[in-house]
Amino acid sequence: MLKLPEDFIFGGATAAYQVEGATKEGGKGAVAWDEFLEKQGRFSPDPASDFYHQYSKDIELCEKFGINGLRLSIAWSRIFPNGIGEVNQEGVDYYHNVFKECEKRNIQLFVTLHHFDTPKVLFDNGDFLNRDNVDAFVNYAKFCFDEFKEVRYWSTFNEIYPVATNQYLLGVFPPGITYDFTKIILCLHNMMFAHAKVVNIFKDREYEGEIGVVHSLETKYPATDSKEDQHAAYLDDALSIRFLLDATYLGYYSKETLTALDEICAANNAEYSFLESDLEEMKKASHRNDYLGINHYQCHFVKAYDGENNIHHNGTGEKGTSVYKVKGIGERIYKEGIPRTDWDWLIYPEGLYDLLLRIKADYPHYNKIYITENGMGYKDNFEDGIIMDKPRIKYLKVYLESISKAISAGVNVKGYFLWSLMDLFSWSNGYNKRYGLFYVDFETQKRYPKESAYWYKFVSKTKSII
Repeated sequence: MLKLPEDFIFGGATAAYQVEGATKEGGKGAVAWDEFLEKQGRFSPDPASDFYHQYSKDIELCEKFGINGLRLSIAWSRIFPNGIGEVNQEGVDYYHNVFKECEKRNIQLFVTLHHFDTPKVLFDNGDFLNRDNVDAFVNYAKFCFDEFKEVRYWSTFNEIYPVATNQYLLGVFPPGITYDFTKIILCLHNMMFAHAKVVNIFKDREYEGEIGVVHSLETKYPATDSKEDQHAAYLDDALSIRFLLDATYLGYYSKETLTALDEICAANNAEYSFLESDLEEMKKASHRNDYLGINHYQCHFVKAYDGENNIHHNGTGEKGTSVYKVKGIGERIYKEGIPRTDWDWLIYPEGLYDLLLRIKADYPHYNKIYITENGMGYKDNFEDGIIMDKPRIKYLKVYLESISKAISAGVNVKGYFLWSLMDLFSWSNGYNKRYGLFYVDFETQKRYPKESAYWYKFVSKTKSII
């Protein structure tokens, strides 16, 4: 039986837009998702998990079930309804109240400044393609650091790569643009530049606490040993992992990364350029990250592909419908013998282990790591208030074991935040894809602990992965 350290954080993860609901309450400003979802007519972000009104119940559940860390985000537009300008004091007071409840229950807070929810006024003005919005984000971050002194752990962004690719490659996030690699690379870079500026301000002004960034990192493997498949995996990895880690820990893009970008851009009629002043800011920040947050759900096996772009996002849980073929990169395939979820996400914990060892080897000043999201989307069966979710327990077990093995191999992993604390609204999947330890009846907003919640409580208490 594998163990985890005595000081290991067993957390739960949320995001403001996915749990709060109350999108038009409390002086909150609009985000692009409001209009985007309304036009689609498929899902509503209200009431989500009604955390805006139910937060005290959810934080109490954390205490009862051994969850000693809570990852949540501040909704930028609850603080600045238009992204800049006038402060919404009702929103400020709300977050103080949430944070106070966490302190009361002895729950360690990890707060994210941006989780897919740029205020609509700024989003409509180009989001992070617009450099003015970088300055707006920096000013919002400074306000939060000055205001919320009770927060010790900050992260700038959640999942920069999915922001860029879901907005400009897959088109499943607003503004719904597809296959635009010029925009993808510009978005990635500008967000990493914004991260660096915020880190440098945090350190230069000597705020108390720690700061990092949360990246979605999914290990890429060649589908076969052929040179063609190895090259396809290298290209996919360079854009989705190495670009981010280079920017975070080197402050510049390595020759390997740039060579891959050049090839991807040539195939997709795209271009990029980076200001030297950006790289200077990034280099300054590169040794100042207190931690890295990793969101990891799956890995990918990649084979060579020379056709046109063809992506189908499985947003319904209809197994086997995912298609990912990207011109100039490769095709992600299912690997025989490796299980996957109904949403076609491969269950391969070796991918997390390999990723952790790679970061230790390639970026040795990484400092420490938190697994800030990991979990299994599942179609839970609700029977008289009982939810038996053994497949989720099995998933969590093997991923926690991979973390334990990585710690034994010398990687400094300090905590794990299960996605998600409770069932919530999922951006492109609505409400049928459930991740939570606690089942939410979205009509009554009543919470029900799942079998996995009791299992997680035991693991947190004993540090033993059963």
